[in-house]
Amino acid sequence: MPCHHKLDSYLGQYIEASNLRADPKGYVFPTIKGRSGRFSQRPMSQADVCRMICRRAAAAGMETRINCHTFRATGITEYLRHGGKSEIAQQMANHESTRTTGPYDRRECSAQFG
Repeated sequence: MPCHHKLDSYLGQYIEASNLRADPKGYVFPTIKGRSGRFSQRPMSQADVCRMICRRAAAAGMETRINCHTFRATGITEYLRHGGKSEIAQQMANHESTRTTGPYDRRECSAQFG
């Protein structure tokens, strides 16, 4: 899956700092053991991810509601805004139809807010 060069760099730094390379079958985003700050052997659930995203958004002062699909919509929108093809965006999102991918295209909304 293609990603922004900054994301690629950040993920590389995260993997190195977290020592995730030590377990090639480990999870990229594991849960944390209690309040220890140490990784567990379990993956984050969808609810864990959503809570984390909402906490981070609130800490950053964002008032807009945000969830995991916000990132999907942003990725698809930016891909299309930079000349990407709908069929490729559909494949990237693993959708069966471009009609499923269509609602994630927010170019009309971003044009309104400039």
